[in-house]
Amino acid sequence: MLSYDVFEWGKPLKKAERETPKPKGTEVLLRLKYCGVCHSDVHIRDGYFELGGGKRLHMSERGMNPPVTLGHEPYGTITAAGPEAGDVPIGADRLVYPWTGCGNCVRCRNDMDNYCMAPRCIGIQRAGGYADHLIVPHPRYLIDASGIDPVWAATLSCSGLSTYAAVSKLNPIPGDEWVAVIGAGGLGLTAIGMLRAAGHERIVAVDIEAAKLSAAGKAGAAATLDGREAEAAKKLRQIGGGSLYGAVDLVGTTETATLGLGALRKGGRLILVGLYGGEIPVSVVATIQRALTIQGSHLGTVGELKTVVALARDGKLRPVPIEQRPLAELSRTLDELKAGVISGRVVVEI
Repeated sequence: MLSYDVFEWGKPLKKAERETPKPKGTEVLLRLKYCGVCHSDVHIRDGYFELGGGKRLHMSERGMNPPVTLGHEPYGTITAAGPEAGDVPIGADRLVYPWTGCGNCVRCRNDMDNYCMAPRCIGIQRAGGYADHLIVPHPRYLIDASGIDPVWAATLSCSGLSTYAAVSKLNPIPGDEWVAVIGAGGLGLTAIGMLRAAGHERIVAVDIEAAKLSAAGKAGAAATLDGREAEAAKKLRQIGGGSLYGAVDLVGTTETATLGLGALRKGGRLILVGLYGGEIPVSVVATIQRALTIQGSHLGTVGELKTVVALARDGKLRPVPIEQRPLAELSRTLDELKAGVISGRVVVEI
């Protein structure tokens, strides 16, 4: 099999060839067709996430040691299955749920693998989708996405799932109140689509790139704001008729989180999703007196991914702009994601 792997943190991916794995036990083997390229792989390739305050979470602390195969938005065809996998539809195309856990803890047994304390995620601790073949540990992680453009379907297992789970944490959203989506890249455009799919229209998109704000307007944002403007939090409050009901921060810096927090009304909710890195000082008294909720949202469950696929299949969720590239252009794509010059999503064809 062929893959593009991290051999040294912070360096371009390198082409590798090894024997194609054979599925054992409950495992399933897929011949991959597509894999979405996610911004979090920029941080993983660098070898760490910034935690703020000069602290870093290194990939070695997450059980990763090079060489590793990244890629957590895979889509492909089932070609073989282990003897304990049951009745697996060989030859069928499937979307992969990549956020697999240990399989044994109470969270995994309740289909909440994304909350497992010993994760074994595809594209992180397990070999991922930047390859032509992939082992999936159990058929329950395979999602039937028939009826959807497979290129778009590949992006749903991370950007679609992450934004659906984040937006769901704001529910129920009063129809006459405003929600900010901070960051209008591929993740932000998908979040706008999730809010629209839920019937919410009062959405303000925040970004620092004019092209991304224009794309957000086309995706359904009712208002946009350049986050670099003076008194941006005040202007966000004005757009929201005094203050915001909620904000979803898809960037995750000190500046963006502070902006979202400063624009909330009493009882407002800030949902943190982006992993760019930073920290925010929070007043205990002010948080209590303003009845604020600050909540992290990390990925989602298998059941939530099935809901996202159903929304897409029913036409309630619209595709974001997607560019297809060959697998060999992964390093260039990650470099451009790091530079912030990609609007929408990139999916590699395998």
